Amino acid sequence: MIMPGPTELLLIFLVIVLLFGATKLPELANALGRSTGEFKKAQKESEISLKELEKEVTPKEKSKLQQSAENLGISIEGKTDEQLLDEIEKATKK
Repeated sequence: MIMPGPTELLLIFLVIVLLFGATKLPELANALGRSTGEFKKAQKESEISLKELEKEVTPKEKSKLQQSAENLGISIEGKTDEQLLDEIEKATKK
């Protein structure tokens, strides 16, 4: 992405001053800062929620799959979920 140079930034700033006036600029900057802060806060909260959900879901699914394989007499050592599923399918077809 190409960054604007100092001349372009000055031109953009002047257009903003002309559009909103010098008295509105602090209010706009304040509102922009608040909205950015709220966005970052919501982003962190959603990341934390997602990590907690992954912790809750992953172990239960794996343990059920591993238990099913063990109940059928299948060794689970060093095998991926896909491999376990394949072996469970083979064992149940017999």
